[in-house]
Amino acid sequence: MKHSILFLFGLIPLFMFGCNAPKETNSNFDLSDKYQQEVLEVAKQQLGYQTKVIEDSGRFMNPRTVEKGFVRYVGNHDWTSGFFPGTMFYMYDLTQDQKWKDLGVKYTETLESVKTLKSHHDVGFMINCSFGNALRVTNNEAYKDVIVEAAKSLSTRYREGAGVIQSWDEDRGWQGERGWSCPVIIDNMMNLELMMKATQFSQDSTFWNIAVSHADQTMKNQFRDDWSSFHVVDYQKETGEVRSRQTAQGYSHESAWARGQAWAIYGFTIMYRYTKDPKYLQMTDNIYNFIFNHKNLPADLVPYWDFDAPNIPNEPRDASAAAITASALYELVEMGETQYKATADKIMESLSSPVYRALVGTNGNFLLMHSVGSIPHKAEIDKPLNYADYYFLEAMARKAELESI
Repeated sequence: MKHSILFLFGLIPLFMFGCNAPKETNSNFDLSDKYQQEVLEVAKQQLGYQTKVIEDSGRFMNPRTVEKGFVRYVGNHDWTSGFFPGTMFYMYDLTQDQKWKDLGVKYTETLESVKTLKSHHDVGFMINCSFGNALRVTNNEAYKDVIVEAAKSLSTRYREGAGVIQSWDEDRGWQGERGWSCPVIIDNMMNLELMMKATQFSQDSTFWNIAVSHADQTMKNQFRDDWSSFHVVDYQKETGEVRSRQTAQGYSHESAWARGQAWAIYGFTIMYRYTKDPKYLQMTDNIYNFIFNHKNLPADLVPYWDFDAPNIPNEPRDASAAAITASALYELVEMGETQYKATADKIMESLSSPVYRALVGTNGNFLLMHSVGSIPHKAEIDKPLNYADYYFLEAMARKAELESI
């Protein structure tokens, strides 16, 4: 998660309420598992309430989380802005109800201005999760132009000397107080899919080469011997020298921030999908082994917010990290790595249980409870998050597609 300055688009009190796979829309999803049916029914109601509030407002209010008893809505340039529009398309995949597709298109098209955003790296999250899914579901060729333009914007953050896409500007915001030169966060692996798609749509290999360079430098510099990830690597942007390895959202510089591990396994899964380079597949296996053999991973496979947090087992869980990981594992299964399915299924069983799945009419009409934004920033601790829901439904759609074959 990134903590740039956020715009509060609106706050609605709770008492008013009663990224990419599957590869193509499939109307024969197998939802025979009882828990999947239950989850989908809850999702229809929760998101139905959420979208009713939005539609009744007469404008698009983009829900991110719950804050002080209110739903927090954010503006187009918030890093999470693409997740809720993308969620609509996964609801369409899972239900084949046209209303979700229509809402997805409507909400996605409000974000077109993001394609020219150059102030941070999250344009990949924002555009790929919205327009990428919109293109997949609707085949509207105009969305390709948006994706290519967004990739051009992201490319302006590429530092040739270091071979990486700079995540945050070093001279503004709280990041500007850290003394960094060219900070790169593990989350940035998630933005590489935008670059790969842009090459496919434009036939310009520049985007592809940037993505491969960034992934290779991340693989080289951002992992410890046990395959846990540093959150932040600061490069000397002209030479590529590593200046420091730190954290911004984990417990300590040497700890393993849970969502960072999730971004990593998902990001290298993306790179393997596009390149078929076995080194990226090996990275996913390395990261998997770190996560699922860690002594502090709970039995339900939903991690604490940091694997090295000091007060385990009395530390918050991060359902978002679990959902991201499950979705990545299902994609690996789609690519033939069937050994990961049992783990992904176990994660989904846990997230679908009453421990993590909200009751209808509660939780600000988000699906999952118990996620963590950033404990060091005292932000979004033990809260619902729109990206937790997004990756949870993406994982559910991937699971359903696998089981329909």
